[in-house]
Amino acid sequence: MDTTLILIAVVVLMAISFDFINGFHDTANAIATSVSTKALTPRMAILLASSMNLLGALAFTGVAKTIGGKIADPFELENGLVIVLAALIAAIAWNLITWYLGIPSSSSHALIGALTGSVLVAAGTSGVNFKGFLTILQALIISPFAAFAIGYIIMNILRFLFKNANPRSVNRGFRYMQIVTAAFQAFSHGTNDAQKSMGIITFALIAGGLHQTMEIPVWVKIVCALAMAAGTSAGGWKIIKTVGSKIIKLQPISGFSSDLTSASVIISATLLGQPVSTTHVISSAIMGVGSAKSVASVKWLTAQRMITAWVITLPVTAIIAALCYSIISIF
Repeated sequence: MDTTLILIAVVVLMAISFDFINGFHDTANAIATSVSTKALTPRMAILLASSMNLLGALAFTGVAKTIGGKIADPFELENGLVIVLAALIAAIAWNLITWYLGIPSSSSHALIGALTGSVLVAAGTSGVNFKGFLTILQALIISPFAAFAIGYIIMNILRFLFKNANPRSVNRGFRYMQIVTAAFQAFSHGTNDAQKSMGIITFALIAGGLHQTMEIPVWVKIVCALAMAAGTSAGGWKIIKTVGSKIIKLQPISGFSSDLTSASVIISATLLGQPVSTTHVISSAIMGVGSAKSVASVKWLTAQRMITAWVITLPVTAIIAALCYSIISIF
């Protein structure tokens, strides 16, 4: 029992660390456009993102239940705590590597890939709920395409509506409106991303025999929400630079369009209980908005680098988690 309690404590601390890192890793995505267009100062953007992330994290639990129960059944797995620990180590390592390199990769892909890899090496293919995994994978794949298409449509509609308006007045108006969409963006980020750590902790509590249902304990919701908000306040300036300026040159109207698009896609996924990559969705929305202006205006080399990171995240984190599980199991 002592060993189990120690493992649970370590897993909870690691999950909180993942949430904190996720906060500063993905905060950039939520506020990059508003900072880039000077709708908000960096300090104000981070304060807004922190508070709205906190509210969003406390608002929903559907995604947490999906992460905690649809990839594998925590009630059936042996060594469930070691499985979760290995997954968290792999996901955190990948997040830190991509953050250091300034690549807006996906924390969601990292965690889902790592958990799947850890379960596979621990319990084989029978341990993975492939139906649930494929449902999650489907949401991860569809959401960026939806964001690209919606961003393209919204930007074209706005360009048509304001084609004869004074550009300076349009920019000033949309700069104010970006404050609202930045808040919506940060809220939606909290509703989806903070849920992932809640699901992992609940998974660990069930595996350790300290919890009997997939209902998320109140203390888990509060701790994960605070960790996400704290991480958000730490910021992620390298990724802000990549998302805010290295995909397209943003103006307030395009920043508004991309924020509205990505926040709408993320909150829709949350309402369906599906984890999506906020990084993928936001970056794809910016690309869609940029393409509406001109395909040539999108810096496709940067986009290609980001897409490469997205594609390799699932298999790489699965392999790292499998290695971590094998090493931890020795002890």
